[in-house]
Amino acid sequence: MLKDHGNNHRELELTHGNLHVFANDEVFAQLDQKVFQMADNNLQIPRSLHMSYTPDAHVGIGTCIGTTAVWGMKDGFVSPSIVGSDIGCGMRLHLTGLREEDLRGRQVRRELVQAVEKFVPVNERSTSRYSDIRLENVVKEGIKGLPQKYVPDAYTPRSTRSLTHVETARFKYDTDFLGEIPDKVWGRAWGQLGTLGGGNHFIEFQRVEISEQKRDVAEAWGLFDGQIVVMIHSGSRAWGGMMGARYIKDFKRAMQKWGVGTPDPNLVYAPIDSDEGHRYINLMYSALNFAVANRHMIAYGVLQGLKEFAGNDAEMPVLYDLMHNYALKEVHRNQPMLVHRKGTTRALPPGHFMNAAPYRKTGHPALIPGSMGTASYIMVGEKAGEKNFHSICHGAGRLRSRRATKELVTVDAFSRSMKVGTDEEIVVNQNTLESILDESPQAYKDVDQIIDSVEGAGLAKVVARCKPLAVIKGV
Repeated sequence: MLKDHGNNHRELELTHGNLHVFANDEVFAQLDQKVFQMADNNLQIPRSLHMSYTPDAHVGIGTCIGTTAVWGMKDGFVSPSIVGSDIGCGMRLHLTGLREEDLRGRQVRRELVQAVEKFVPVNERSTSRYSDIRLENVVKEGIKGLPQKYVPDAYTPRSTRSLTHVETARFKYDTDFLGEIPDKVWGRAWGQLGTLGGGNHFIEFQRVEISEQKRDVAEAWGLFDGQIVVMIHSGSRAWGGMMGARYIKDFKRAMQKWGVGTPDPNLVYAPIDSDEGHRYINLMYSALNFAVANRHMIAYGVLQGLKEFAGNDAEMPVLYDLMHNYALKEVHRNQPMLVHRKGTTRALPPGHFMNAAPYRKTGHPALIPGSMGTASYIMVGEKAGEKNFHSICHGAGRLRSRRATKELVTVDAFSRSMKVGTDEEIVVNQNTLESILDESPQAYKDVDQIIDSVEGAGLAKVVARCKPLAVIKGV
């Protein structure tokens, strides 16, 4: 049974509960039937307070990417499957003083990419350049655990953007649980700090186009038309990946002991107050600390490359850093709740008490990437977003799997979408496009339709549209 609430908001009555879907007619019609079966599986977890899909929803492991799921802290559940394997994966955006004319010409953009690659390892097997950073401090303290040389603005009274212009700079938790982490994980994760990783992770130089409707907000944030910004997408690398494999096994054993389950063996859960739930939540927060520090260090490397390209006076202040794979303790409807976001982005409206202090008045930037051949967006939450616990999309969302993309999309089609050989070419750091064919724009949904769905639902509004000029992908 389907109830249409209007404004791109549908509520489906499934066998085990209700699913809210925020999508326009075109996007809703494209949703695979499997996503609804996966939602019904998720709804078999007891005492769910809310479950929804944003318009970028697509099939994932155990749970669809694009899911928001909420339980009360008092008697609720936590699910690693509804957090995702790349815990703390998220977005970061930096401002620069460059203008679009400074990156005119393919060769100029290529020189910028090559300069950045000197300072940011992009190979999947690359090791960190930062031997002076203690991983223990990072997973305990997040950005606050980095040495002063990497966070100089945190140690001066005039500016603290590195710590204030982020969703959270440090997640507090019971660090005694770190004693359970195997030595090999410590070694591998330490070697990955400040590295990009593969898959859909990227560094992208983009040109800003301000939305007239939100020009006052854009200007308050320091954005202007034609400005060059840097968008970064990465997560917790091996540190978070370790938990996806290790603790899902723990949850499965516990569920067998309790005699509970779902039709999908990849969907696991436990009570928040169980030993398994308590351990997972605490160690998940350590992965969030790694993820935010990792993006910070990637940005540090990008800045070194930018200085080599544009001169030592180049600056790159952070606009915002936020995540889209986590379970956060939040207060909604005057009650403490555990909000799972798997491939969804928190978008708080102006005046909301959970906003970072610099964005209390305007609402914070919500960063929504497209694909390397299409625009990305900077949005701001609307008050009506409370109907979805202030969650919006996290990107365009995959239209087809990696395997299907390789089978259906040609390198020539990919090349045309990147405008290869023209003055408008979107420069990529790979020698051949074939190596990243599964990340081509054709693999993703139409991001403009995704954004239309979010705006039409009243969840958030566009502040700026950002067109890609140069992309650095990990392999």
